[in-house]
Amino acid sequence: MIGSAWFTTVARTGLAAVWLLAGATKIGDLAASGRTVNAYRILPYEAATAFGAMLPFIELALGMLLLLGLGTRLAAGISAVLLIGFLVGIAWVWAHGYRIDCGCFGGGGELAANQRPTYLLDLLRDGFFLLIAGFLTARPASRLAIDNWLQATPMAAGRAEVS
Repeated sequence: MIGSAWFTTVARTGLAAVWLLAGATKIGDLAASGRTVNAYRILPYEAATAFGAMLPFIELALGMLLLLGLGTRLAAGISAVLLIGFLVGIAWVWAHGYRIDCGCFGGGGELAANQRPTYLLDLLRDGFFLLIAGFLTARPASRLAIDNWLQATPMAAGRAEVS
């Protein structure tokens, strides 16, 4: 279908922007990112802080790969796995009655007494991003992607996709 490559391009760059924003907001304070992951009370302290410190780098790498259209299917698949983990984590804290900020775009940790958790909105948002990641895993071909030149697809020369 004509135009589907542009739709995929918008989906790819949109998910890239999400990852780049999420990683950029956390990279300045890796210890805080580790404390945020620890607030979920799922992983042991050492594992939570290590994962939290690595997370901004993973998010930035996924964002760059998606933005460039390099390894799009793999980056989208890893995105989907990571988003499933986020969804499980948010559902976990909600089910256990913990009161935390997800820390998805910086911040995070225990909420003040006058703050309310936004678990439903967080789940809906991450569920939407998961749908995009799933779509990109199934249909990674898009415009303006390095993958096109590496794989010599019909889109490499900017030709329209016709099915």
